[in-house]
Amino acid sequence: MTLTNDIATLMKILAVDAVDADKPVAVMFGTVASLNPLTVEVEQKFRLSGEQLCFLRTVVPVQNYLGIWNDFSSVLRIGDTAVLLREQGGQRFIILGVV
Repeated sequence: MTLTNDIATLMKILAVDAVDADKPVAVMFGTVASLNPLTVEVEQKFRLSGEQLCFLRTVVPVQNYLGIWNDFSSVLRIGDTAVLLREQGGQRFIILGVV
């Protein structure tokens, strides 16, 4: 009976490791730490900025009539909780919106 339990436990561990290694898409929450440059702190573990972040149209600041991008303060504020979708592989995060 012990050998069967050990094999079952090992199979569970291998399955979890396989999923974690692939890093499927995951929903995460982060706090807006700064607006210029835009930085989001995720679970007090790491900070995202620059090309790590991409946006839905509802989050992207609008372009004014001179073609200059407005800052994020019209959409995001420091301390806001942002809903993030981590892309497969974990290299980029999509800001879905603010809670």
